[in-house]
Order: sequence, then structure tokens, then C-alpha cells
Amino acid sequence: MRNRRGFLAGLVAASLTPRLSWADAGAPAFLSAGRAPDGAYFLYGVNYQGRPVFRIPIPDRGHAAAAHPDRPEAVAFARRPGRFAVVLNCVSGAEIARLSAPEGRHFYGHGVFSPDGTTLYTTENDYEAGEGRIGLWDVARGYRRMGEVSSSGVGPHDIRLMPDGRTLVVANGGVETHPDSGRAKLNLPVMQPNLTYLSLEGLVLDMVQMPPEHRQNSIRHLDVRGDGLVAFAMQWEGEETELRPVLGLHKRGAAPQAVPGSEIEMRAMNGYGGSVAFFDGGAQVAVSSPRGGRVQLSNVTTGRIAQSVEIEDVCGLSLLGGRLLTSSGTGQLQWIDGASLSQTNIAWDNHLVPVNAG
Repeated sequence: MRNRRGFLAGLVAASLTPRLSWADAGAPAFLSAGRAPDGAYFLYGVNYQGRPVFRIPIPDRGHAAAAHPDRPEAVAFARRPGRFAVVLNCVSGAEIARLSAPEGRHFYGHGVFSPDGTTLYTTENDYEAGEGRIGLWDVARGYRRMGEVSSSGVGPHDIRLMPDGRTLVVANGGVETHPDSGRAKLNLPVMQPNLTYLSLEGLVLDMVQMPPEHRQNSIRHLDVRGDGLVAFAMQWEGEETELRPVLGLHKRGAAPQAVPGSEIEMRAMNGYGGSVAFFDGGAQVAVSSPRGGRVQLSNVTTGRIAQSVEIEDVCGLSLLGGRLLTSSGTGQLQWIDGASLSQTNIAWDNHLVPVNAG
């Protein structure tokens, strides 16, 4: 009887304990890794006014993060190729778990949660086999690894959930790396990037490749419009004298399309697409280039570049209150129309990750 009373008391206590939400973490609009003035690295939560509402130490330079859909938890990923992925309580700052890539694996900087928040999917490299993997992690069991599935390509980088909530899209960049070789790219003559669509269980639903002339255009980062149109940023790994677009679009059932530009427009991006984001109700899409120091804005309907905005060391892109926000290594958080949201002393890393505060 004593055990039963204790059990019931535990249930009552649990029901009375308020469930923490993103509001308890300061209601961040997005997450971003960054370097503080003293050289230390943190994961930051930034609010709608562009002010950091929390910062949590991470082991080294970060790349991107994954925000849990309900709880104030985030997974911070190392700059690729990286060995660390840490799960953080964004209210207390405590480390909940540290994900360990299995032997022969490393992370590629990105991950995404299932719609119900029970599973985390991470992009990984099986560097001995030279093949991509998607790691599956059980959130309820302390982020215990459940297994893995093939990414159906080499060098999977970004991964996003499609609007149907049942499909993942993976940017298989096509570039093979190995820790013994640092960040050296080992297969450039034969690389073949692709976009792969997977079920949440890892079944390949679709896979598309760019035309042969884009074979060395590594597909890196993604954004997804509400109707399933995928925008992807590319990084050219071919000869520097050759020019290629750094932005592409794809809708399942059709062939992927590069967004072309003039010679001047393509050269200005220096062959490097950083982040990509739809805006203007999905009518336009933006791609950043920290190497080119600019963001190019394209009309989705015409598939043509409409405008170019110069911003030093820009990379992060995110919608904030319906407007397109950029972040840069100079510490600037700036609207695409040139107005400053805030100037910080934080060297922002590559991406702005929206937080679902609902």
C-alpha cells in the first residue's frame, strides 16, 4: 500500500510540475552558433529584437542547430566534419546529452526532429565506406541511438522535414572526406551530388541529380516552401575559371532547376552558396555567399535573379516576422532592405535556425 501511495504521489507531483516551454528560455526567435569576443564558442538564442536571451558554451566552433518542436532543448552541431553534437537545456544551460557518432562516423553539421519531437535525425559520414548515413536518436531515452539508414549519397549535409510531416529531404553534397585528411575533398573528379527524399523510417521515396554540367556543384543547404518546393544552395568544386549558379529549385515529380545568372552575377557569388531561404510569401528566394559578401534574391516564378545586396561576411538567413533577416561574421543582424536590427560583438556562424515557440 505504501508503494501505491508513493506512486500516486509521484503522479500528482508530475502533473503539478509546470512543463517548460521556449518561453521559459526567453522566447527566442532563432538559434545561432557564434564566437564571443574572448574567442569562446556558444549557442545563442536570439529574440525578435535581435538580442541574445541566452548563451550556452559549446566545445568548439559550431555550424547549425536543431530546435526541439515543443521543449526548450536544442542540439548544437560542430562545424563539419565534426565529432560533437550536444543536447542543451536552453533554460538552465545544462548539457542533457552528448551524442557520440559510432566508430567510423562523424557528423556533418545538421539535424532535424520528427514532428512529434520523439526522434532526432542527424547527417553523418561513414568515412571508411565513403557513404552517407542518417543517424536516428531516441529523444525519450536520453537521445540514445536507435540506428541509422543510408542517405543514398555521399556527404549528406543539410536535412529538412517536408511540409507533409512524413518526408525528409537530404542534401547529399557528393563530396567525400576522411578525418585523416582534415577538410580535404577526396573525390572531386567523380563526385555526384543529389537530393534524396526519405520516409521517416528511411525508405527512399525519390532521388534526383543535377545535369552533368553541374556534377561538381555540391548541394549543401536547404529551405522548403509550404507547398513542397525545395530551394537548395550549392558550392562549386570545379575549376575556378568555370561559372555555375549557386541556387537551385526542385519540386517532386519534376527535374531540378538551377537559377541562372549573368556572368557578373555568378562571379560575384564566388561559387559559394551559404544559406538559402524563401521569403515574400514564398514568391522570392534568397541565397547568401560569405565569400562573395552578398545575398542574391530571385523570383521563384521566373527563375531569375532580381536583386543583389552587398553585406560583408554574410551567411545566415531566416524569416523573422515575415521579413528576411541576415546574420554575418561581423556581428550584424540586418534586414535584407539594409536596415539594422542589431549590431552585436558576436561573430555569427553559418546559420539562423528558427524556433517553433508554439
